[in-house]
Amino acid sequence: MGEAINLVNNFKVEKVIFNCGEYNDLEKELIKVLDKKKIKYYSCIKELNIDDNKLYFLQTKEYDNENDNSNVIYTELNGYKFMFMGDASITTEKEILSKYNLHDIDVLKVGHHGSKTSSSKEFINEIKPKYSIISVGKNNRYGHPNKEVLSVLENSKIYRTDEDGSIMFNLKNNKLKIETCSP
Repeated sequence: MGEAINLVNNFKVEKVIFNCGEYNDLEKELIKVLDKKKIKYYSCIKELNIDDNKLYFLQTKEYDNENDNSNVIYTELNGYKFMFMGDASITTEKEILSKYNLHDIDVLKVGHHGSKTSSSKEFINEIKPKYSIISVGKNNRYGHPNKEVLSVLENSKIYRTDEDGSIMFNLKNNKLKIETCSP
């Protein structure tokens, strides 16, 4: 979210989707820019169609915690299952497990930069990700990713932006290819 205004000012953006809950100050500033540029925006949506693909927004309710209001997105592309956890915590994970039948996720974007507040053993054991992606800054002040979270994810192939740099998933001829570009 911190770079959203920069992205909108420097790239062609057609629509913006906000999570559920009250807009924070940063989101309110972004909305001013969106209004000025006449860019449509939405919040708390359930589904989004992009060409022949559908993104499912799995939040089960509105929380009084901004991280738990993160958009949690599930999609299938060419038979591969992708799940993006935002900053959702263990609380949201439990709600999602109770509402949805999610198994054998191919690619998991790990919640909250690998923080110990996300990626519970129960959740990871249920969804069984093949690949786990952790977006995390090198030598960050929070010590992310958490060692316990890395242990919970040990049965998946872990990619980290602090070690692997950019991580790209390429679906070609129904094959998933992962490429990294060192930082």
